[in-house]
Amino acid sequence: MSFPLLTATAVLPAIGAIATAAVPAARRTAAKWLALLFSLGTLVLAGIVLARFEPGGSRFQLTESHAWIKDFGVRYELGVDGIGVALVALTALLMPFIILAGWHDADPLESQSRRWRPTQGFFALMLMTEAMVILSFEATDVFVFYILFEAMLIPMYFLIGGFGDRATSVAAAAAAGGGDENAAAQRSYAAVKFLLYNLVGGLIMLAAVIGLYTVAGTFSLSEIAEARANGTFSMATSTERWLFLGFFFAFAVKAPLWPLHTWLPNAMGEATSPVAVLLTAVVDKVGTFAMMRFCLQLFPEASKWATPVILVLALISIVYGALLAVGQRDIKRLIAYASISHFGFIVLGIFAMTSQGQSGATLYMVNHGISTAALMLVAGFLITRRGSRLIADYGGVQKVAPILAGTFLIGGLATLSLPGLAPFVSEFLVLVGVFSAYPAVGIIATTGIVLAAIYVLVLYQRTMTGPVKAEVQGMADLKVRELVVVVPLIALLIFLGVYPKPLTDIVNPAVQHTMSDVQKKDPQPEVEAAK
Repeated sequence: MSFPLLTATAVLPAIGAIATAAVPAARRTAAKWLALLFSLGTLVLAGIVLARFEPGGSRFQLTESHAWIKDFGVRYELGVDGIGVALVALTALLMPFIILAGWHDADPLESQSRRWRPTQGFFALMLMTEAMVILSFEATDVFVFYILFEAMLIPMYFLIGGFGDRATSVAAAAAAGGGDENAAAQRSYAAVKFLLYNLVGGLIMLAAVIGLYTVAGTFSLSEIAEARANGTFSMATSTERWLFLGFFFAFAVKAPLWPLHTWLPNAMGEATSPVAVLLTAVVDKVGTFAMMRFCLQLFPEASKWATPVILVLALISIVYGALLAVGQRDIKRLIAYASISHFGFIVLGIFAMTSQGQSGATLYMVNHGISTAALMLVAGFLITRRGSRLIADYGGVQKVAPILAGTFLIGGLATLSLPGLAPFVSEFLVLVGVFSAYPAVGIIATTGIVLAAIYVLVLYQRTMTGPVKAEVQGMADLKVRELVVVVPLIALLIFLGVYPKPLTDIVNPAVQHTMSDVQKKDPQPEVEAAK
């Protein structure tokens, strides 16, 4: 029996979560280092998974399969394709930076009671979320995936509601005359809204999961795919469409896709910046990943049937999210609406049903995770220094903290997909794929690029340039710990922007499998024959 590498990659952060939570209350620094150590160990295991993955090999690799609930046909089945392994690597890569960025975020919550462990709880919840997300990218049993899809909501709920961005919330509440009680109410509202939206989506998915088992007799993705290929299994058209809608609704909430997006700006605004990165750069990717793994593979005909409506929803997300980002006064909410626009591009690439579009969508998931992490974490460092999320409270930062301003600019330029930075490759491939199949859709989608340039450059101009505001005078530049967080992310954005081949080599074979699932081929260019 081979070593269960995929299980170990997910179990290690779970063990780390338990060990971190058990650290005595007075040893919060030890708890931080322990959490960081486990996250680095997980990164090493994810690196081994990536090294052992063969892009030209079988579709699902490093597979594990064990009977779990025999009476219901539930098996503990894991496997990674090129898309899954890329997202496992992204999750493991970002977690050490998220932990380092949030090094002091739970310290103000410390109580004099030796029984209270807020710092330990904060980092334990982060590690538990990482474990569930990694396992969800590896699960090939639909029931196992569903359990993880729902369970990851619990630690995220407490991270948003119990460890929210208290410094800025209290400042805003005090300005409004509401005090700390109002700030706590805002955090609670954001956490409950996040939980309810995703629980409703999960409940609808549960009904679809049960329906799938009723018609297929199994939860195994590989068994269903094999039965389809052999012609021994098929669904009635109406059944397939209803089941597809149940799955897609849950994934569209998680993604999030318009009009199911409204929980994200609240959650990102009230969470600490590292938790906001964990949410939008890691957890939300489960939604778009699941669209490719489950919607397209389980329900290929229904996916093609729903494509026109989904493309419209994706276009609305792109334009609507970008327009609201342009009008934002809050830095974190601006980044949240920008992410909604970016998720629209990802969904657009997936349902363009072209190899360029789906390759671009997968790269977009990875590159958006890195670029959003860079921008949001630098924004978090900025907000911590000033104690305000409002754009109007800043000005002239580049004169007093040039390194902070410079890294903020690079993160912003990556967000608007500047050529030479990683997101440009993703967005270019998505648009090429969309233009080849739906030219009108591609033309409308390009407006998102123009709007992105507006909200990013205006944000930088208003916060970093101009006269130095009195409240910004004496603002410290990035410290060593903060540079350790930001510099590797920026280096990775540049490397993947100049040389994306290592990532495309991993992703493209998996995309071809997905294209085969839906029985789609790339449109052939129409070239007028020479006379």
